[in-house]
Amino acid sequence: MRIPALILLGLGLSATGFAQNNSVPNKVLAAGGKPLTYADSGLVKQLFFTGLREKTVENYKQASELFNRILQIDPANDASLFELANLQKNQNNYAAARPLLEKAASIKPDNEWYWVALADNYERSNDVAKLENVFNQLIRINPEKADYYFDKANALYLLKRYDEALKFYDRVEEISGPSDELLASRQKIYLKQGNITKAADAIEQMIAANPGQIKYYLMLAEIYNSNNLNDKAIAVLERAKKADPKNGLVHLALADIYRDRKSYDASFKELEVAFAVPDIDIEQKLRIILGYVPKFPDANARASALELSTLLIKAHPASDKAFAIYGDMLLQNSKVPEARVAYKKALTLNPQFYIVHEQLVRIELADNLIDDAIRDGENALSYFPNQALMNYFVGVAWQQKKDYNKAIGYLKNVVSLETDDKEILAQSYSALGDCYHAVSDNKSSDAAYEKALSYDPDNAFVLNNYAYYLSVRNEQLEKAATMSKRSNELKANNASFEDTYAWILFRQKKYAEAKLWMEKAIQHGANSSAVQTEHYGDILFLLGNTDAAVQKWEKAKSIGGASTLIDRKINEKKYIE
Repeated sequence: MRIPALILLGLGLSATGFAQNNSVPNKVLAAGGKPLTYADSGLVKQLFFTGLREKTVENYKQASELFNRILQIDPANDASLFELANLQKNQNNYAAARPLLEKAASIKPDNEWYWVALADNYERSNDVAKLENVFNQLIRINPEKADYYFDKANALYLLKRYDEALKFYDRVEEISGPSDELLASRQKIYLKQGNITKAADAIEQMIAANPGQIKYYLMLAEIYNSNNLNDKAIAVLERAKKADPKNGLVHLALADIYRDRKSYDASFKELEVAFAVPDIDIEQKLRIILGYVPKFPDANARASALELSTLLIKAHPASDKAFAIYGDMLLQNSKVPEARVAYKKALTLNPQFYIVHEQLVRIELADNLIDDAIRDGENALSYFPNQALMNYFVGVAWQQKKDYNKAIGYLKNVVSLETDDKEILAQSYSALGDCYHAVSDNKSSDAAYEKALSYDPDNAFVLNNYAYYLSVRNEQLEKAATMSKRSNELKANNASFEDTYAWILFRQKKYAEAKLWMEKAIQHGANSSAVQTEHYGDILFLLGNTDAAVQKWEKAKSIGGASTLIDRKINEKKYIE
């Protein structure tokens, strides 16, 4: 309902019951009929204007006290009742405002603004039944105001008195002429009454009067389509295409209907035409593309989404969102290099688009483009220095470059910024443990691994790395063995984890067990490493099989990457620690 905003009718207060002239008789009547003395009348005026002043400076408590004092002198002072109601409304206390407004309107039934305020109150409390009488009063007071007839018609509609509502909509049209709002209001009633023919006829009249206004064709097509009259809806939209062949909304509407009819090829053709139209809101197009995402296991759905996103960047070449979703669709179709180009274009258009920065660096890390990841990640951090995940990405990239001190700096940023995401905290502390180990800061390395395990106690990679580095230092071997065994339980048949456990058992002089686990590692390794092969030789030697040990050491040397002691082991035919 379109309730006019409440206004104070000037400082003369002609709506309040106060006289606009300064001549006051010795005795005047209050609204309730009780005579007021000259002094009382003057006091009431003084209190009222003081109350208004306090209200203006937002001293609502004092203003309320002043208006209530007036009511003690003159209980039927409608102006004070009205002001008190407004003060209650300002506090969203509509229940308290209602009786004050009802009393003010009963005292001064010809005051339009009292009824307007009461209508607003009833509307907010959804008291539709009482609205009808309010609009009757407003129509009585101002019979040429179309809004009051319109609001009464709306109230009758809510009361399901449809025929009466239509009569009042007719009266609105007599006063102010036809409008889209009136048309839509009537359509609601016709459809509630199940009178599709009448609803359609009314819009056809608007089309006849305005054949170039595509919105009327769309309204008519929607009525037909929502009532399962698809053929009629298509016919109307074909007429619209003739009236305006380049109107993208018509093609979108046709696409919807064809999709509902499972005519997917026809639907997609209409979408292609619509997507090429720059005037259609890009947000609407983005929603359509995203609608394909749940179907993405289907290659055809991925291809269709990519084709639409290609049309999108052509129609909206200056939109960062267009290039961002284009990058996403390229990525979904395994076109990674092209996706990188699209993301970079999106960031050129809007460098503040953080999620695109993140996606770009993520795929660069995945493709082992470490230098690019560092460059683009540090660029992202110049805009968003407090993004924990981006700090993590850059830290890991520097770790891959073996610049461990730089990596440590970024990874420390992560753990200082992130407080809730246990997964990123566990990964960051794990990476810190690796980096500290690489720079021989064993104390910090152990502390970082302990912290990582506090967030993710079953992180197999942390358990393995921590256990291995302890075994290399020949420290806390029982703890190392427990962690290594657990990592193998979590990730069975992992050659690297099995090798770690074998080496720890070797350190514990449990050579027979170590041999079994080393053989598992070699069995599960796609290509046995020099380190694993050398370790196997060490185990065999300490089990007394010198010839087999030398063979393994020679093989480790031929693979490349064995320890610096490998030549001595081969030449001296013995294990050297």
